[in-house]
Amino acid sequence: MSRKASPAPLPEELPDQAAAFLVWLEFQKGASPATVRAYGTDLVEFEQFLNQEGVSLNHPESVTKHHVQSFSASLFRAGLARSSTARKLSALRSLFRYLQRGRLISTNPCVGVRNPRQEHRHPAMLNVDQVFSLLSDNPPDHPAGEEDALRLRDKALLELLYGSGLRISEALGLNVEDCPPLNIPEAGIRVLGKGSKQRLALLSDTCRTALARWLEARSLLAARGERALFVGRRGARLNRRQAARIVEENAVLAGIPQHVSPHELRHSYATHLLEGGADLRSVQELLGHSRISTTQRYTHLNLDALTRVYDAAHPLADHAATQRETEDSGETESPAAPRRGGRPEKDSA
Repeated sequence: MSRKASPAPLPEELPDQAAAFLVWLEFQKGASPATVRAYGTDLVEFEQFLNQEGVSLNHPESVTKHHVQSFSASLFRAGLARSSTARKLSALRSLFRYLQRGRLISTNPCVGVRNPRQEHRHPAMLNVDQVFSLLSDNPPDHPAGEEDALRLRDKALLELLYGSGLRISEALGLNVEDCPPLNIPEAGIRVLGKGSKQRLALLSDTCRTALARWLEARSLLAARGERALFVGRRGARLNRRQAARIVEENAVLAGIPQHVSPHELRHSYATHLLEGGADLRSVQELLGHSRISTTQRYTHLNLDALTRVYDAAHPLADHAATQRETEDSGETESPAAPRRGGRPEKDSA
């Protein structure tokens, strides 16, 4: 199984209690290094704000609800996105809960401080034709050198991001030994998600083929002793910036006009599953979401797509579809025809 990344470096200018909180967050709560770094940055920013008010996290009992609210208001005035403000407030809530449990403060200054109202935006995604264009490259079966090996790597990475809906951190955290026997159709790949939660990601046939071909060529790039599944030109584990560049460059080659990120492939995977009739709970499991409300943000389904899902799955779908066809043709429905609830209308007296 993938090993957790190396501990996140603690940010500078952070008081001892806040630094201890970050250590606890990573090693006791299992937060990812990326989360720890983000929270650390947020706490440094809050400490700098407090210093302007003559207060410090060195003396957390001096921090009040007014300070937290003023910090939130300053972020709004600075034009920060509401989602980023909510994350910073989440970092503060976690910190002060930690300090309260340790009896370092008696009152939590975050109690009663609300997150800003969030914008209801759908994540960006590709349509099916664009995905097919992105995945249309067919590298040689027998790579002649480094460039051919890189094409095989890119193909495998793109297939895994879209075909299995992995987060980029999950894909890049994979080691060679994490790959299942690719000749067994039922075998999936175990990934380590947020909060160190393991889940089984399913593999498409094209993804299996791409991974098998990349594994055969991987030795042309990988440094001796390197365990990472995906490596860069220098033979070391691929990083997020390199992976983002791979996705963007291949999108340009595929003629896709908009910017494409690794996470947009994950959004596209989820939306295309839902458009194909998958239920939300199943998609939640496949994505590794702890809350279904997170999965609901991936629903790019329009009314026509939702109607097709209803017609394919609901017990009364045959009648509903017939009723819509009748209405579209301009005919009127019989007064005794059953409603969607299944009971016939009563004749009015």
